[in-house]
Amino acid sequence: MGFFGKNKTNEGGMLDVIRCDEPSYLIWKWRPQGEVANTTKKENAIRYGSSLRVKEGEVAVFVYPQKDGSQQDFIAGPYDQTIKTGNFPILASIVGAVFGGNSPFQAEIYFINLAGIIQIKFGVPFFDVSDSRFSDYAVPVAVRGTISFKISDYKEFIKLHRLIDFNLDSFQAQIRDSVIKYVKGVVSNIPSDTGIPLIQLERKIFLINETVENYIKPRLQSDFGVTVSAVDISDVELDKGSEGYKELKAVTADITTQTTQAQAAVNIKQMQDMQRVQMKNLEETQRIQREEMQRAQKLQTESANLSAFQIEKQTEVGIAGATALGNMGVNGGAGINLGNGNGFNPAGMMAGMAMGSAIGQNMAGMMNGALGGINQQFSPKMAGAAVPPPPVIQYNVAVNGQSTGPYTVQVLSQMAASGQFSKNSMVWKTGMTSWQPAGEIQELAALFAQNVPPVPPVM
Repeated sequence: MGFFGKNKTNEGGMLDVIRCDEPSYLIWKWRPQGEVANTTKKENAIRYGSSLRVKEGEVAVFVYPQKDGSQQDFIAGPYDQTIKTGNFPILASIVGAVFGGNSPFQAEIYFINLAGIIQIKFGVPFFDVSDSRFSDYAVPVAVRGTISFKISDYKEFIKLHRLIDFNLDSFQAQIRDSVIKYVKGVVSNIPSDTGIPLIQLERKIFLINETVENYIKPRLQSDFGVTVSAVDISDVELDKGSEGYKELKAVTADITTQTTQAQAAVNIKQMQDMQRVQMKNLEETQRIQREEMQRAQKLQTESANLSAFQIEKQTEVGIAGATALGNMGVNGGAGINLGNGNGFNPAGMMAGMAMGSAIGQNMAGMMNGALGGINQQFSPKMAGAAVPPPPVIQYNVAVNGQSTGPYTVQVLSQMAASGQFSKNSMVWKTGMTSWQPAGEIQELAALFAQNVPPVPPVM
């Protein structure tokens, strides 16, 4: 790369063509042919009327030495014109009127490349880095990479660097030294700042690169006036032959083993606890199932016993009716005269039997209803969803202004047969809005159609 490049030949006789044809440069100084660099002789003058050519991506800086300090003009490319006071207002006070505006004037001209990217390779030799968890074990670490930068703010750059004394090699060395210092500071603190184990630092190169780049960019901008375009860390190396690395490796290996064992123990305990809970749940489920089965069996047994009890009570009612039949006419009972002063009352006997049967069947119906509700509650759990029994239809009967019953249709049929229930009897059941004669209800009207009329008395 050219820095302060070769002299450019004058073109057009006494007039100069001021331009930079260097293929690669960062800062390049123009001077007339035959003049040495950094001269301030009057012979190194620029003739009024010379042409200036500035390519796109570069800027030409005119530095005028004055008694009260240097002054500067900046011409950014692209530009291709003749130098005149109209183009350079500052020349009006420099070009002497005594020369008719055609005298040469003193100025240093520098071309700054704004488009070029400068790359500097850097290497940070081994330096000690400690793990935040084990500060007693320091491990040597080396870092290598490349930094790329360019000049964006050329005015700020010129403030920080004297162009007439500028040397690219020296400038690059300054940047390299600063980069090395910043990289060491960042890498030394990464284990404590991020919690990354030092032993794993080589695998965190992308994180290190991002952290270093964010740290370096603003500092090189303020210190050197350059814009960092990229920081590429190619390698982070731990000295694995050092005693510190060996000791740290042994300590972390022991901790890793202990952690693995502890985690395995936790996993085993969790599995055992889960198995214990599952076994307990299984035992509880089986216990509940056994109790439900026992309860179902008990209910079935009670149902069977209740059926036997119903039969027994009905039998007792029948026996009581027979006994009453045998005692008819005793103690002045009215009825047929048998010649011994005792009477026989067949109607009373039939009424007693009918009432006894009705009471027994009514009781059986109510007990069957209660048992049916119990069976319906427990049978789906015990033996699947059993079909519930049909609803029992029951009627209340008005007798002497009082509600009696309720009675099933079967009981009412027997009462109708005995003459205790007629089609004019007022009845009511759940769902009816008012009492009605039994003969007007369809399911009861059939009871009276089959009734045999009472036997006429013996004349």
